Amino acid sequence: MSSNIIRVFKIGKDEVVGFSAGELAKYLLKISRDRIEVIIENKEAYSPDVKEGIWVGECEDLNLSHQFNLKDVQLDDGIYICVENGNGIISGVNPRSVLLAVYRFLSEAGCRWVRPGERGEFLPRMDLGKVSVKLCETPSYRHRGICIEGAVSYENVEEIIEWAPKVGFNAYFIQFREAFAFFDRWYNHRNNPFKKPEGFSIEKAREYVAKIETEIKKRGLLYHAVGHGWTCEPLGLPGLDWETKITDIPPGVEPYLAEIKGERVIWQGLPLNTNLCYSKQEVRDLVVNDIVTYLKEHGNIDILHFWLADGMNNQCECEECRKIIPSDFYVMMLNQLDELLTKENLKTKVVFLLYVDLLWAPMTEKIKNPDRFILMFAPITRTYSHSFSPEGKPVKLSPYERNQLKFPTSVDENLAFLNEWKKMFTGDGFDFDYHFMWDHYNDPGYYSIAELLSEDIKNLKKIGLNGYMSCQVQRAFFPTGLGMVVMGKTLWNDKTNFNDLADDYFVGAFGEEGALCKEYLKSISDLFDPPFIRGEKKGEGQKVLEKLAQIPHVISRFQPVIERNLKRDNLCWATSWNYLWVHSKLCILLAEMITLRIRENKEKTQLKWDEVKKYLQLNEDKIQPGFDVFEAIAAVEIFNNYLMKFDN
Repeated sequence: MSSNIIRVFKIGKDEVVGFSAGELAKYLLKISRDRIEVIIENKEAYSPDVKEGIWVGECEDLNLSHQFNLKDVQLDDGIYICVENGNGIISGVNPRSVLLAVYRFLSEAGCRWVRPGERGEFLPRMDLGKVSVKLCETPSYRHRGICIEGAVSYENVEEIIEWAPKVGFNAYFIQFREAFAFFDRWYNHRNNPFKKPEGFSIEKAREYVAKIETEIKKRGLLYHAVGHGWTCEPLGLPGLDWETKITDIPPGVEPYLAEIKGERVIWQGLPLNTNLCYSKQEVRDLVVNDIVTYLKEHGNIDILHFWLADGMNNQCECEECRKIIPSDFYVMMLNQLDELLTKENLKTKVVFLLYVDLLWAPMTEKIKNPDRFILMFAPITRTYSHSFSPEGKPVKLSPYERNQLKFPTSVDENLAFLNEWKKMFTGDGFDFDYHFMWDHYNDPGYYSIAELLSEDIKNLKKIGLNGYMSCQVQRAFFPTGLGMVVMGKTLWNDKTNFNDLADDYFVGAFGEEGALCKEYLKSISDLFDPPFIRGEKKGEGQKVLEKLAQIPHVISRFQPVIERNLKRDNLCWATSWNYLWVHSKLCILLAEMITLRIRENKEKTQLKWDEVKKYLQLNEDKIQPGFDVFEAIAAVEIFNNYLMKFDN
C-alpha cells in the first residue's frame, strides 16, 4: 500500500459489487489517520500479480469458489477476506456477500455500528498499512432479516436498511403492498398530541416503497414482501392497516366471506382480519390468481409471504368449512399456487405461516413441492421469559376447536406445534418473532431481552429452523442497540459469546466508561423484573416493590457518569450518553408508575402513566431515531402491560 494512495480493484459490472467497492472507499477515507486518496479501478479479470491494492468482487471472479460448498448461492452467504498490511482480497459468494465482506473487514479493523445513521458509527483512526484481516466464513443461519413495523419515517427505514448488512443481516421485509400503516402512524404523529399531523397518502406510501426497494436492491439484500392482505385485496377490500373499518360489503362479496355465528360479514369491520370461506374453490382461485398476477407485475420480489387473515378465532363455520381444519385449506392453496407459478416460470420462493389458528398442522393435505416454500414459525403468544430449548417438556396438544382456541404462551407448547408441522414439511424454515415488537418495553434496560434473544438464536438449529426474521419496531435503539447488534452477529455466528459481545458493544457505543454503562443497564433490567411485568410472577408484588425502590438510587449514583460524557467530541459516544440522560428520567417515572400499580392505586397509576406519556412525547425529537414513541404507548395501553396485566 502506497502511503497516500489506496487502489480498490472492482471486478465485474455488478451494481452491488460496485456499491460495495464504493462503501469500502468511503470508510477507508474516514478511518485513515493519514491524508489519503482512494481510487476505484474497474477490472475485467483478477490479476494475482498485482499486489498493491484491495481486490473486491465475487468469489467466482477471484478463483475462490472452491472455498465454499453451498446449497443455494442466491440465498446462502459466504465471505472470504485475505488482507495483509492493507493489501489483498475482499470477496463473497454472491454480490450481497461481497458487501457483507466489506463491512466485516471494516469491523475487524475496529469500526462499530451501534445503531443506524452517522451518529451510530464509531470509526477509529488507524494506519491502514498495518491492517491485516484473514477469514473465510459462512453464516450459521440462512435467514437473517428485519421486518418493518411500528411507526416510521422514510429516513428511519432507509437508515436501518443501510445499517443492517453492517452487522450481518441479509434480508428486509416490507409488509403489505404499500406499508401505508407504518408511515401513516409517524407522519400523522399518532400518540403524540404535541406534534401536528402532516397528512399522508397511499400514493406517498407507494412512492416510499419504491425508493425502499431500490435501497434493498442496491445492497443485494433478499427482498421479502406483502404477507398481509391476500384475503381482502382480491375482493376489492382495502387491507391497509388494523384500524380502517368498513361497514358496507361491496356487491357480490358477501358469499366469499367467512360465516361466523350464522353471518357472513367483515370480521369486526376490519377487512385485514376477515377470513374467507376457503371450502369454496372459487374463493381459493380468487386468492391464488391474485398472488400470481401480483408476482408477474413485481418481479423484484425474492420471497413472497402468503398469509391468511390476521386476528384469532375468526374462521368460517359453514358446513363445508367445518369438514377440515383451516391449515388443510391453506395447503390446498399453497399447492395450487405452486402449480400456477411453475406454469408461469416464476421461481419466487413463497413463505407460509404457522400462526394462531394455523399453528394446528394439516390433517389431510401435504405440500407437494417443498422446494418452492419456506416455513415461517410465528409464536406471537409466547413468553419472553424463557428461551427456545429442544429439551423441553413433552406437551399434549389440545385438539383444534374451531373459533374456541386458546393459544400457547409456553415455549414448550409453541415448539410442540412446530414439531407437528415439521412431520409434514421438512423443507426450509425460519422463526418470525417479536422480541423487539412489544416485549422490550417490559425491559427498560434492554439487557435481559438481548440476553434471551441470544439464547433463542443459538437454539434455532436445534429446533429445526434456519434463521430468524424479526417483526419489530425499526427504532429499537433506546437506550442502546445491544439487542439488535446481538441479533445480527449471533445469526451470523451462533457461537458468539453474549457477554463478550456486550462488552464490545458498550465500549464501541459509549467509550472508555462503556463497561460502567453495561453494569448500570444490566442492573436496571434486573430491578424492573420483566417477568413480573409480563404477569408471570403472581403474588410477588412486595419483592418487586423492594427492587423498584432501588432504581432512583441506582440512577442517582450513575448520574455523574452520564453528565461528564454528554459533550464528548465523538458524535457516536455523545449520542449514546444523551440517550441515556433522557432514559434515566424515563426509568424513574416508570418505576413510580409500577409502584403505584402494585399498591393498587389505579387513579394515581393512570395519572403517572399520563406523565410518562407526556415526557416521551415532549422528548420525542431527541430520541426519534432510536425509540418508537407511538408503539411504546400503544403497547402499554393496548396490552395493559403496566396498568392491568400483572397481579400482586
